[in-house]
Amino acid sequence: MATGDACVYTEGMKASDRAYSALREEIVSGGLPAGTLLAEVEQSERLGVSRTPVREAISRLVADGLAVASTGRGTVVSSISLDDVEHLFELRIPLEVQAAKLAAQRAEPAVFAALAGQFADVAAAGVTSSASYYPLAEALDRTIDDAVANPYLGTALKGLRLHLVRVRRLAQDQPGRLTESAGEHQSICAAIAAGDAGLAGAATEVHLRRSLAYITDAARRGTEEPS
Repeated sequence: MATGDACVYTEGMKASDRAYSALREEIVSGGLPAGTLLAEVEQSERLGVSRTPVREAISRLVADGLAVASTGRGTVVSSISLDDVEHLFELRIPLEVQAAKLAAQRAEPAVFAALAGQFADVAAAGVTSSASYYPLAEALDRTIDDAVANPYLGTALKGLRLHLVRVRRLAQDQPGRLTESAGEHQSICAAIAAGDAGLAGAATEVHLRRSLAYITDAARRGTEEPS
């Protein structure tokens, strides 16, 4: 969400929910970069709500790990580093693997067979931009969550994925890697459609470990001094 769109909210939402949704989206998208001061007065004026809802929204962002208290400054947008990426994947891999296994046991096969076909088409054509690819990957996440129908696992994964959207900016995604990712997602979907929990878990782990290696390498290249 662009800064100028921050005050466009869904009708009927509480003021604190509107402020939280707007600030969260700007942080995740990079509109509010790491270190940005989340001053109540400034944000309340910008978002068109009173200071109390903004204060509540900022408290929720701190609970999410998207904002932190900075000594002498106030609350600022949190940073994300390679260490954060590794910590996130330490938790993400076992949770996503378990979700894929459960989906293979509980899902409607036709739903995942259709998704496998979509990923196969994308992999064959090649991915040209992350904007065209990530909505399909996010649809797979939602479909797995729906199939698993475990609210505790779903909540844990939702929190992780919020931070992983920020991680993507470190990766500087290249079309080649996204095309490989489409093929990996196809394998996951095909295994779930076949009801093969072991294969679904293994395919998911392969995909996530390749993603971690790519993100780590890309982020390190981005911090290297030019020769």
